[in-house]
Amino acid sequence: MPIARRLLAEFLGTSLLLVAVVGSGIMAASLSRGNDGVALLANAAATAGALYVLITLLGPISGAHFNPMVTLTMRLRGELSTRDAVAYIAVQFPAAVAGVLMAHAMFGLELLQPGTHARTGLPQWTSEVVATFGLLITVLLGARQRHASMPALVASYIFAAYWFTASTSFANPAVTVARAFTQTFAGIRPEDVAGFILAQGIGTLLALPVARLLVPREGLATQA
Repeated sequence: MPIARRLLAEFLGTSLLLVAVVGSGIMAASLSRGNDGVALLANAAATAGALYVLITLLGPISGAHFNPMVTLTMRLRGELSTRDAVAYIAVQFPAAVAGVLMAHAMFGLELLQPGTHARTGLPQWTSEVVATFGLLITVLLGARQRHASMPALVASYIFAAYWFTASTSFANPAVTVARAFTQTFAGIRPEDVAGFILAQGIGTLLALPVARLLVPREGLATQA
């Protein structure tokens, strides 16, 4: 598959994922009348639904990473070249920010608004380690054993992780950076971003050896 086509798929997928995350958060907060539980349920469901569609449609083109940690994992496993990995990551970050701006535009909000939602401390960081570890295990084991079910596996995991983690499962550096540009329900303060990304990196490094122990390396696909 030509690299330009794969990068377009990564840009569109990552951007539309953030449109879903932030846009559904705005709508959920508006309609839930201050009920955070209802808002989180709506936000999680919309995100999971969007992930299922995006992975199903774009997975055959780019692998549907939409996540620098997934891309880094595939590079470390030798399933993606350094050039392609750098290109994927270089596209994912601006695509995620573009998705946040589009969500703001759809709801008539100020386009650029530094996040104000505090998300810091050991429980939040531990949650991001767990969320990212679980996502990577889902991707790596699912690609080997349930490849056709990958869209449902990832979407289901993210839906669940919204609820069983204190951080609501960012599990993605591009998503984390982009959500620092919104003051809406899905936002995060810019000063909290580094801690989240560090925790995500730890979760990724833990997932790699565990995946090698659980399944043979040979035959693992690159779809995420």
